[in-house]
Amino acid sequence: MPRFWKRLRLTLEMIKFEHSVFALPFALTGALLAWRESGFETAGLGWRLGWIVVAMVAARSAAMAFNRILDAQVDGRNRRTAARHLPAGLLPVPFAWGFTVTASVVFLGAARQLGPLCFLLAAPTLSILFFYSFAKRFTMFSHFILGFCLGMAPAAAWVAMRGTLDPRILWLTAAVMFWTAGFDVIYACQDYEFDCVEGLCSIPRRFGIGGALLIARFLHVAMIACLLALVKSFHLGGLSLAGVAAVIALLVYEHALVKADDLSRVNAAFFTVNGYVSVLFFAFWAADILVGRAYSG
Repeated sequence: MPRFWKRLRLTLEMIKFEHSVFALPFALTGALLAWRESGFETAGLGWRLGWIVVAMVAARSAAMAFNRILDAQVDGRNRRTAARHLPAGLLPVPFAWGFTVTASVVFLGAARQLGPLCFLLAAPTLSILFFYSFAKRFTMFSHFILGFCLGMAPAAAWVAMRGTLDPRILWLTAAVMFWTAGFDVIYACQDYEFDCVEGLCSIPRRFGIGGALLIARFLHVAMIACLLALVKSFHLGGLSLAGVAAVIALLVYEHALVKADDLSRVNAAFFTVNGYVSVLFFAFWAADILVGRAYSG
């Protein structure tokens, strides 16, 4: 049993379990917007939000573990990733497969609890999440596929809350997609030389590091445009706009950290700043929704 818990701990380290914070706040924002549209109906709210969190974390965990398994040999040839758990031999591949299957089953179970439509869409959703791991082998648009994987979260949360899909929430899906694609492009700049040698597809390989950083800026501008469209479509208030302003400030700082000739601060830009982006976004938007509820009551 101690060996099992050690392997589980290593698996959670391998998939960077704590980085569930990147997409979870956007999923919860989608859920709160759906709650707002329902007239702030509170019956079963906590139960439903709890299953949304379980589904979100389980889906991400399954996808990340699958990605690490599929990329183990490639990671072993990359100096930056050679020390990861699977290529370094710290974790048995069969255990990682067992974790992937278990997380997938938990996700399917959570989706079933959230309603027939969620359960119907659960398997296709897992397929899309797993498909991302193959994408960089044949398309430079893998960054956008990853973005779409995270962007599905707020739309899925809306479906979980309402049982249907409102097209307006797709502005948040698009915002998360552009945000994720932008910071993934920045992160991929670290592997520019490796991608060229291995023949892996990425925007940095196609356009160079300088061109990739410029594209990442445009993607983050697109994110802000989508957020403003979301504010307008849901007739949100000043706190939501303040949240957008906070996101803009953080993204400006993120891009200031990274230069074409100096990628030494990519990890700070990728992990720290983007964690603040999602958390602060949720804090402002949740506050706007709750203030609106107080006034409506």
